[in-house]
Amino acid sequence: MEIEMQVRTAIRDAVNLASRKPFYWGGLKGYQQLEAIAEVLCQIPGTSVENDFFQRLIRQVKRTLEQNRALAREMQQAHTWLCKVAACLRFPPSSYPEDEWQTLSSQQVAHDVESLLEQLRQEAKNKRILSRFYAALRGRWLAYGSELLHCYNIPGLPPDNLQLEGFFNRLRCHQRRVSGRKSTKELRDFGQFQALFAADSQTDLLEQLRRVPMAEYQKHRQRLAKSETSRRFLYRLHRDPQKTISHLLDRYAERQCELERNSWLVITLPFLCTV
Repeated sequence: MEIEMQVRTAIRDAVNLASRKPFYWGGLKGYQQLEAIAEVLCQIPGTSVENDFFQRLIRQVKRTLEQNRALAREMQQAHTWLCKVAACLRFPPSSYPEDEWQTLSSQQVAHDVESLLEQLRQEAKNKRILSRFYAALRGRWLAYGSELLHCYNIPGLPPDNLQLEGFFNRLRCHQRRVSGRKSTKELRDFGQFQALFAADSQTDLLEQLRRVPMAEYQKHRQRLAKSETSRRFLYRLHRDPQKTISHLLDRYAERQCELERNSWLVITLPFLCTV
């Protein structure tokens, strides 16, 4: 049942998993992931009796896709407008040449965004998702728009704090691995340094590492790999859902062939004994 459970996990991940990022799992990205899963499931060889579990699963997935198709289409339109907003803000900066950034001014960016908001207002009429997207975008622009424009006037000022957040996120993950605790409140006071080993020389450090028995190390290493299995599966699923589900179904087909060979042996061996 491991393969069947992983397929169900992939479907639940596409339908139920929320995300802080817009249009990701639980939204447009989840719908696209579910479409890729359905496409692979529809290609399962064999009769419906042999794959009864997957046949029932396909019907449920298709029903979910059909019920949310119109909603996903509007979400795709909203995502297209979000990309247009990012293009007006020249985000991310790495996608645009430095010459364009040097000649860019906050007044020009503000004018481009205002023009885009007016176009979106006209496009969003009688469209529920686009109307809500326009209202949220306009509210945030009126509240925080002026604070986003300083980076176009001050050379070297980054337009976001993603690098700083990424740095502290790596610190938190490192703290959890070292201490084994979920809480990372200590980083508020001691985030500027972390001590892993206290050694006077490389020889002393190597001696400390050798004190850990190899069998004990292997045991904990296997436990760590086992605990990371579900996370790695979801990571592969998010990067390429079609290839991941295809790999699972290939394993399922191999298991079916193995079960058929074993059942043939079970039937054949009593017959040979009687002869």
